[in-house]
Parts: sequence; C-alpha cells; structure tokens
Amino acid sequence: MAEFDSGALPDLLPLYYRRLFPFGLYGRWLRYGDVMKNYFQRREFSFTLRDDIYVRYQSFNTPQELEKEIQKMCPYKIDIGAVYSHKPIQHNTVHLGAFQAQEKELVFDIDMTDYDDVRRCCSSAEICSKCWTLMTIAIRIIDRSLVEDFGIKHRLWVYSGRRGVHCWVCDDSVRKWSSTLRSAAVEYLTVVKGGEETIKKVVLLENIHPFIRKSIDVIKEYFEEYALVGQDILGSKESYEKVLALVPESVRENISSEFRKKNHDSLQRWSILKKQIKQRTEWEIMLQYCFPRLDINVSKGINHLLKSPFSVHPKTGRISVPIDLKKVDEFDPFAVPTISQLCHELDTIKKDDVDGKENGGDAEGSRKSRDYRKTSLAPYVKVFEQFVEELESSQRGERLNASDMQMDF
Repeated sequence: MAEFDSGALPDLLPLYYRRLFPFGLYGRWLRYGDVMKNYFQRREFSFTLRDDIYVRYQSFNTPQELEKEIQKMCPYKIDIGAVYSHKPIQHNTVHLGAFQAQEKELVFDIDMTDYDDVRRCCSSAEICSKCWTLMTIAIRIIDRSLVEDFGIKHRLWVYSGRRGVHCWVCDDSVRKWSSTLRSAAVEYLTVVKGGEETIKKVVLLENIHPFIRKSIDVIKEYFEEYALVGQDILGSKESYEKVLALVPESVRENISSEFRKKNHDSLQRWSILKKQIKQRTEWEIMLQYCFPRLDINVSKGINHLLKSPFSVHPKTGRISVPIDLKKVDEFDPFAVPTISQLCHELDTIKKDDVDGKENGGDAEGSRKSRDYRKTSLAPYVKVFEQFVEELESSQRGERLNASDMQMDF
C-alpha cells in the first residue's frame, strides 16, 4: 500500500470534517437513543493532533458540540473510549476511585501483523490482496459465532484504514459486560495460542467443539486458493518444513522424503500429506494458517480506546470505513477512498455546481446535497446508516416491550 503524504493533512482535514464526516449518523449511534441520563456526555473521546499530540478524556454535552470541536481541532485520529461514571472532562475533579469506566461496546481488533509467521506475501504493515483473505475469513468466523453462539444482533465491522479490521458489538446487554465476561468471550473465540517461540499453536482435543467445526467449514472455502495457491505453503523446502513441524514425528520423515522425490506443487503435496495424517492434524494445520488472531487486551478492557469509524489513517490517508457484511468477500481495502481522493471529488462537485449556476441551475438546491453522497464515500456511509437504523429500530422495540410489560403489571 503506497505511503500517503501526511504533510497534506492540515489542508485536507478541515474540508473532510466540514463536508464529509457523517456527524449526524455518528451522533445517533453513540447516543443509543439516550438509554440512560447523560449517556453521551459520559463518553470519552480522545484526539491525536498534529505532531503526535495526544489529548485524552474529552467529552461533550451533545453530538453537535463534538462536531464543532472536531472541526476546530482537526484531529489526525479520533479514538472512542468508555462511558464513565462522570463526564471524562471532569476526571481530575472527581474523588480518586470514583471515576470508573462503566460501559463500552465489546470490541475486537484483528491486525495482519499477528499473522506474520504464516503469510509469505507480505510482512509487518504491508498487505496485499492475497493476504487480505485472512481478514475475510476472520470476519466470517467471528461474526457467525457472535450471532449464532452469543445471540448478538448489532455488529459494526470497520476497516482500520491500513492493515486490519475492528468490530464493535453494540447490543445493550453486551455494552454492560464486565472485563471478566469480555475475557471469557475472547477466550472462547481463541484457538491459535502461544507466542513466537511456540511452533504448534493449535492443539485440538478428541471431541471437537462445534465452534471449531463451523470455523473449519469457513476455512475450507478459502484454504486451497489462499494457502496452497496464493501463499504456496508447501512450495519450497523452507516453507513445507514449517508445515511438517506441525505433524506427528512418527510420519514426518516419511512425508518429507515423499516431498523430496518429485517437484510437486503445494496442491499435490497437500494431498500426499493428507493421506498420511489424521483429520485432526489436518484441521490443526488449517487453523494455524487461517484462523483469526485476536488482540485479547483490546477486547477485555472496558476503558480501552479504539480508533473511531470514519477516522483518517495518517499513514495511508484511507478512511476507516464500515464493511458491508453481505459483501465481505468483495471488500477491497485498496478501493477504499483516501482523504485526498475525496477532497478532489469535492472540488469536482464544486466546479460542476458553479457551472450549473452559470447555466441557470438551482445552486441553492445543489449546495444542500453537496456532501459525501456525491463522493466515493457514499456506499460506506450507507452501510453505517443501515447499521444505525437497525440499532434504533431494535431500541424502539425494546422500549415498547418494556412499556407493555408495565401496562400488564
């Protein structure tokens, strides 16, 4: 991914925050239908300003106040934190120990660098369309489990702007979860265990849990194309030895000599390998190479900050956009608009509007609609809008049920 000239940000951010950032929807999301008194006012925001100046514990009385402050400060990055017992801006004036993080969305952070031991195409901050498949698999596995195993309804998946994805779980009950519950959920969703020094990171028990079986079903859809063709994991001696380190020693030498006999490709070697190992070992290899790797600390801490949707990534210039779950396989991080591209599109719109005015067009009408709807940010805002509308309609339903129950009582 080409590096973006962050020196352009001071010129581009004012325009982005004035004309493109979807503040209306953003405020509706974070107010959660004003579920509790001062809910929005007690939310922490943090801004990273130019020259890495970091400002924590910002809070605002209304979404409009937040909008004004963002337009004034033009942060390079916006992070969203917890809802506290008191307004975060007053954290210094509150009695020590009384200022507590009370609620937050359950969040997941999946970063491509955590897969460096199993991807051959790129490393560290680099990504390409080959390894992006890992993020597609991660979204599909985690999202299925959240819905089917945890009964969760409201999930917002967001591209980080560079090399990973974030998930915001926004159901009312989940936002109240303790750190212990959050840790338990991440533990349930974790299969790949151990640091760099651990060679075999997946060990399956005799009785395979349904969660793992269903995850394997997802991986199977991608494994051949991604791991055997794209990553060519059995192509060279160096790479197939990494795979052989995961099989029982009793068959390792035998498979290795089979591999050395002929100049087979990864697909042929995989079928040789499968004949000599148990299905459980085959699945362990597939999981080690493809299963999602979560950052447990991001998920378990209620007071942990996470980059806001629609923030701009200062290194790539790309916007952190929501991902359409109905089109996960089609999502392309390289097609996500950059702030320079969007501002350029705005300039073109402006020019068209001026031309329209000169030709007798209704400039006032066109000025009102001059925003993200006319840029390549539009489809991503649409995904966000659908998410916010589903959240609101479910809140309305819950309120109606609550009032019906009171009437019955």
